[in-house]
Amino acid sequence: MSKKKRSESNFLVQGSILAAASIISRIIGLLYRIPLKSIIGDIGNDYYSTAMEIYSILLLISSYSLPLAVSKLVSTRMAKGQRKNAYRLFKGALIFALISGTAAGLIVFFGAGVITTYIVRTPLSIFALQVLAPTLLAVAVLGVIRGFFQGMGTMMPSAVSQLIEQIINAVISVWTAYMLYRYGTRIGAVLGNPATYAEAYGAAGGTIGTGAGAIAALLFTLFVLAIYRPRFQRMAQKDRGKKTESYGTIFRVLILTIIPVLLSTTIYNITSFLDMGVFKHIAALQGYQAKDVSTMWGVYAGEYKVLVNVPIAIASSISASSVPSISTAFAAKDISHVKRKVAYSIRFIMVIAIPCAVGMGVLASPILQLLFQDDRIMTARMMQIGAVTIVFYSLSTLSNGILQGINRMNVPVKNAVIALVLHIGVLAALMYGMDLNIYAVVWANMFFSFLMCILNGMAIRKYLKYRQEILRTFVIPSLAAAVMGLAVYGIYYFLMKTIKINAVSTGISIAAGVCVYGILLLVMRGLKENELRSFPMGNLIIKIAKKLHLM
Repeated sequence: MSKKKRSESNFLVQGSILAAASIISRIIGLLYRIPLKSIIGDIGNDYYSTAMEIYSILLLISSYSLPLAVSKLVSTRMAKGQRKNAYRLFKGALIFALISGTAAGLIVFFGAGVITTYIVRTPLSIFALQVLAPTLLAVAVLGVIRGFFQGMGTMMPSAVSQLIEQIINAVISVWTAYMLYRYGTRIGAVLGNPATYAEAYGAAGGTIGTGAGAIAALLFTLFVLAIYRPRFQRMAQKDRGKKTESYGTIFRVLILTIIPVLLSTTIYNITSFLDMGVFKHIAALQGYQAKDVSTMWGVYAGEYKVLVNVPIAIASSISASSVPSISTAFAAKDISHVKRKVAYSIRFIMVIAIPCAVGMGVLASPILQLLFQDDRIMTARMMQIGAVTIVFYSLSTLSNGILQGINRMNVPVKNAVIALVLHIGVLAALMYGMDLNIYAVVWANMFFSFLMCILNGMAIRKYLKYRQEILRTFVIPSLAAAVMGLAVYGIYYFLMKTIKINAVSTGISIAAGVCVYGILLLVMRGLKENELRSFPMGNLIIKIAKKLHLM
């Protein structure tokens, strides 16, 4: 295998490692939300999700852009042999994280009352939000360390720390939610409203786990960093760089890199926060009861979004691994190498996102019943309508990373602004004009992600003179997924008529769907052998496929 081929394969392998960790983390996150929801209920879920949405926005502003910015800048300097500058940049980013994380934490803690009461109209989410304040500092520092390792070309510390973070989060969240729910019941009994305060305190208990998980992950990455430091110091001795960057220069470069990434990620991810505000305000004006509004948003944020975000995590991981890899190739002016990496990344994402969307659409109600004991038509319909969003968000997330990797940092910002403005208009129109209530949020988000795909795709074509291969990237996975969907539908309803056990029927149907899709993909030559090797357990899959004469 040539050096370039190894490089292309390696970045996908690294992306696969991070993607696998992200998927496992999301699954853990999905599983712990089941007992959490049963403890705090739909309204408690609303308090919890509201606090997490606000926390996410402050996280975006203070530190979410740091891993990507640090990985991009570190990888560029390592490509030029500037190891000392790479390490100085890392130290400068740590200082930046300490400042921004502390500032964000103080804003959240002292401004929680104003935010929850007047902006999101959910006053009792204040307890959960204030608990999250210290977490912002821990996550900011954690993000810089993860970005440093990603820039050095290894995703393992990020992957393992994600798993540690989510496991601790799951265990602590459920336990503290249960304990504080009981405490809130006693407080509420004194104040004359036991149910409401139980749900509010239970939601706060759920957010304690978020902080505990972040601190555990931070301690792990610091441990790895301490082990890695002597090795990096030895590497720095071979530094070919003639000029050592001052910290003033580093801060300037960091800020100039962070700002467009920050704006892009903030605008791109702020949609949920704005959706919450717009939805709750318009629903109140339309005469919906506050309890009904809380229930609808709790279901949307606590069930629909949680499920949809599991496969989207793959795109986020591939995007995180592609930015330093693409930045390195772009810095070397190897445009053909950049194009190959882009092609690999997009094909990898589509091969996974398309069947996930079809599967979740077909098995919407069975999955919701299995995980959340929710057989409501409303929730299933959300999933059936919004499943295709998995494809759009996956592709738009990856395309953001590609544009950032080729130094077109401002382009995703402009595209996100356009999509966001139109998205809010669509949401308001659907609520006022068609009275679609929570379904309007699902449709509007689908529109936003689709528009981002179009705008980012046009930009990539313009700046790279690049056209994505259509047949193996989109057509074959879609055909294979369509047949898979029919098979899964038939198998599930046949089993439900015979054994009548949802958990068994759903599990067998999903397993059968994976097999059908994989066989069809190989038979139709949707993946080549070298591409398949970059998948988790790719060599094993190839071995089995050859024994079955599928390739």
